[in-house]
Amino acid sequence: MDLSQIKLVATDMDGTLLNSRGDVSQSFFYLFDELKELGVTFVAASGRQYYSILHKLSAIKDDMIVIAENGALTMHRDEELQTTEIDRKTYLELLDATKDLKGSQVILCGRKKAYIEDYGKDFENMLNEFYGRYEIVKNLSEVIDDQYLKIAICNEKGAEKYLYPALKHLENRLKVKVSGKVWLDLSHNNANKGHALKNVQKSLNISTNETMVFGDYNNDLEMMSQATYSFAMQNAHPNVKAVANYTTKSNDENGVEYILSKMIEAKKKNAIK
Repeated sequence: MDLSQIKLVATDMDGTLLNSRGDVSQSFFYLFDELKELGVTFVAASGRQYYSILHKLSAIKDDMIVIAENGALTMHRDEELQTTEIDRKTYLELLDATKDLKGSQVILCGRKKAYIEDYGKDFENMLNEFYGRYEIVKNLSEVIDDQYLKIAICNEKGAEKYLYPALKHLENRLKVKVSGKVWLDLSHNNANKGHALKNVQKSLNISTNETMVFGDYNNDLEMMSQATYSFAMQNAHPNVKAVANYTTKSNDENGVEYILSKMIEAKKKNAIK
């Protein structure tokens, strides 16, 4: 494993770079400064809203590329590099498909902000962790002055058991992704982290052999295929461990930082030769 050749690092956020409390370690920011000095491009790739990612990584917001909404939006310094949206007809079809999912909350992830109906204060308080900008509307079907990037559905009993079976029939046309224990996302087929990362690699002329990625859940699967140095977290879903080429420590054990420190050491040693 020759980590000295890495030119691009892409990492998921929840369950990967963030610990179980939703925090980024201070050691990551020290390592990031070294990555920057070594000329390594850093990409934060998440199912989160763009503004939520910026909030978590505000100290480095001008020095990273952000792949948000599971790949539907790619940004750099507030410049839009790529947007992959759902057309309104499909959006309304999806709303109809989700209307009978009992015990679930539906979120429209728009380009400007997220939109929810009034699901109560408890849900809204939870939503604040993942969405920096949102609006409560009377009916999601009435949102017209925005782009439809993704529909996110939350079910506290479990997305894999209670949501995926009801929506997997849509996979012939769309991305249906269990992106967390309680989250399932519906988006355009090209709205995935792998497709977005491939476009970033192409624009920077960086190969899969020069790319390192970290992930923990099913919405990271396509991204794993874009890197020779693909790492599943110790706490990752079995599907991610099955396709990743390597594993690292859990998110609560700073698994991302553990590998980054090894990579930085390898690049410094290689520079001395």
